[in-house]
This record gives sequence, structure tokens and C-alpha cells, in this order.
Amino acid sequence: MDAKEIRKGVWQFQEPGMNVPVRIYATEKLFRQMEEGVYRQAVNVSKLPGIQKASMVMPDGHYGYGFPIGGVAAFDPENKGVVSPGGVGYDINCGVRLLTTNLGIEDVRPKLRTLVDDLFRNVPSGVGEKSSLRVSGEELESVSRMGARWAVEKGMGLPEDLKHIEENGSIAEAAPARVSSRAMERGRSQIGTLGAGNHFLEVQKVDKIFDEAVAAKFGITEVGQVTVMVHCGSRGFGHQIADDYIKVMLSAANKYGINLPDKELACAPLGSKEAEDYLGAMRCAVNYAFCNRQVITHWIRQTFANIYKDPELKLVYDVCHNIAKFEDHSIDGENRRLCVHRKGATRAFAAGRKEIPDAYRDVGQPVIIPGSMGTASYVLVGTQTAMEETFGSTCHGAGRVMSREGAIRKFSGSDIQKKLEAKGEVIRATHPKILAEEASEAYKDIDEVIRSVEISGIAKAIARVVPVGVAKG
Repeated sequence: MDAKEIRKGVWQFQEPGMNVPVRIYATEKLFRQMEEGVYRQAVNVSKLPGIQKASMVMPDGHYGYGFPIGGVAAFDPENKGVVSPGGVGYDINCGVRLLTTNLGIEDVRPKLRTLVDDLFRNVPSGVGEKSSLRVSGEELESVSRMGARWAVEKGMGLPEDLKHIEENGSIAEAAPARVSSRAMERGRSQIGTLGAGNHFLEVQKVDKIFDEAVAAKFGITEVGQVTVMVHCGSRGFGHQIADDYIKVMLSAANKYGINLPDKELACAPLGSKEAEDYLGAMRCAVNYAFCNRQVITHWIRQTFANIYKDPELKLVYDVCHNIAKFEDHSIDGENRRLCVHRKGATRAFAAGRKEIPDAYRDVGQPVIIPGSMGTASYVLVGTQTAMEETFGSTCHGAGRVMSREGAIRKFSGSDIQKKLEAKGEVIRATHPKILAEEASEAYKDIDEVIRSVEISGIAKAIARVVPVGVAKG
């Protein structure tokens, strides 16, 4: 692999047998730190039929299932393009949303410990944890079709919320009939739950504002303002759908004569029955995740209202990380309808795109990039360079540099909690090992990741927020 920096922060290479080059967006420091397996997976993706422009890796890229996490690839249905569950991931629509408040840190600090305790109690977290909200099979089908709108119509949210969610909180053409009974059963008891791993609920404060005009558009008005961030996905529902269809796609690839460079890239031609079935089921999981984060938001608002006087929690935006969706993009000057896979990557559309809410259309789409529980998170905005080069995509977080097992062996969860609380953070987790596996040292430097997307021009930093209270599963 002989990659060259084709411009600042953009590295590229191509070898025989690849349909398109591999392109990595990273500072030289992060590029040199990238795992060898990431390049191997990106090369494999480049060999899939119908791929357009490049097999891309964002600066938070690390080894995943099939695609690297931090991978972006678009496929043309008119040119033998495919859809691959390995390019979406097991946690379909794992995503993040940001809420602003009318409170400052000086308002929240005196009762912060009570707030975090109550949030930890009111929003279930942990492996297999169940929700106090139970839905019937018929209601779950409605959730699968309606997404966040289902929760809002049940009184768990504001109509205005839906305008500030990717796909308005409900992606079209979801097909509950394509979801297995096992997935439906797993999904009935987990709406409104965080799950475990890197999922979290954070109370934060604004630490820096880099662009006051755009920040104000997003509702971020001053340093010290309190915000809330939620990171979670489609729980066991989405995981089961992914598991079910990876098996289907292995058979499909063989049926349609697709030469797979890696079985984890099992796929089917766009337009085939197998592809349509997967996309219909995947969209159900996308909507489930939107609903999940909406119900969590409702419980967050209730918790704040029980402690503080007249709190206003407004949804800035909610973005997907793991998804395949059809979008219009320019290829060699021609507008084409492509199936864009973002696996551990975030949409970052520039100003003017019709998909962006009216409130932000003149500045660009909000992009929310979470760090780890001991570091900053960022609010960015999409750019025209991203539209031209990465199908309007950027990174999705810090990206791991150490496995969860390795982090548990190396770090003590109790020590991490003491260290963070000595900094003034309030930490709640179901078990100390969760804190160990999510230690900041197990992740890339979030500031360097953001520097990567800024120097390459695929997103622009607007504000930085830092955690003051963390609830983890």
C-alpha cells in the first residue's frame, strides 16, 4: 500500500483489482496510526460492484465487520450496484442527538448529582435492559413505520422535534413484514433504553464557540450553556435484523454470481428481492432508533422539569451513523441516484440541500460528533467540499484504538470514575468495567479527529461541549 497525500488531510491509493481508489481523510498523525486491517477492509469494499468515486475512510476509522467503522461507499443501481449489511452495521441507525437548554452551568451545578442520578434511573441502560414502556406487536409495527412520529403522537415529544431529525424522524418505505418474529420480540421491550458499550447520555456545558453566527442558528448562544447529548441505536431489534439478513445476503451473493473479497461483505444487487427485503427491514430499524431516542428525550425533559424551574430543552438535531439510503449526488457532472452506505459515519450536507430543515438550510446541516466520557464532543456543520468528495459525509466520533477487552485489562473502572469526578464530572454506570472499556485512552484524540475533517474541508467546527454528568450502560 503506497498511499499519497493528494491534498492536505486526504490520502489515496489504488492497486490492481480495485474498481475505485481508497481514500482516507486524516491528519498525517491519524493516518500513520490507522490499523492495517482498516486498509484491507477498505480495499475489499473498493472491489464491490457498482461502487462510485472511492472507498472512503473517515479519520475515526477502525476495524469493523465487513466495512471498516468510519467507512463510506456509494453504489449505483444502474451500474450493478449492491447493498451490503456489512456496510451498515449491526446497530442500525446508531446515532446521536443534541439538546440545548435555557440553563447555564451555574444553574445546574448545585443539583447536578441529583440530576444525573435521576437520569440514570429514568432512562434504562445496560446489556439487555428493558424499558418501562411496553408495546404490542401491532404497536411495534407502527413504530417501525412511523419512527419518532409515533412517540410524538403519543405525547412523548413536540411536533417541532420532527423537523430537527434526519429524515424528519421517519424514513419512508419501511416494511415490517420483512422483519423476523425474533427481531419483533426483541424490540418490544427496549424502546427508550440506552443499551451498553459506547452509548451514553451526557449533561454537558458549552466550552468553546468557533462560529457565533452558525452556533446561534443551532441554539448555542454562550459558553457555559448546558446541553444534553444522547448516543444510542436500534438495540436488539436492529441487531437481529442485521443478523438475519447477513445470512440472506450470503446466499444472494452466490445466487447472483458476486465475487466477494470477504464473506462479511455479503450483498445483493440493488433492485433484487433480497436487497429490497433487507432495505425494507433495515428502514424499520432506522425508525425504531429514531423512536428510541425520542422516548429517551421525553424522559430527559421530564427529569429536568422535576428538578429545575421552567427548563426548555430544544432539539438541535438527530443524525444517523449506521445506514444505507438513496440520495442524489453528482458523478462526473451528472446527477445520479445512489445508495450511500455510512458505517460509523455521519451525513454532513451543505447549505441549500432540500433534506436540511428550513431553520438550517441557509447555513448547512448540524453535525454532532461525540467524544468519550472524559473528552470533548463537537458540533460541526456540513460543507460543499463534503458534497463534492464524500457524498456529504464526515466522521462520527473519536474511533477506538484499543479493544474493549484490552481496555478492561488495562484500566480500572473505579479509578477512572475517581479521576473524572475529581475533574467535577458526575459519573453513573451499571458496572465499573463499562467505565474501563470506555476509557478515554481507548479512543483516538477527538481534537485530532476534528482537525482532520477541518483541514480536509469535509466539515467545519462550530462549537465544543464538555461533559459534566455522564450516564452509561
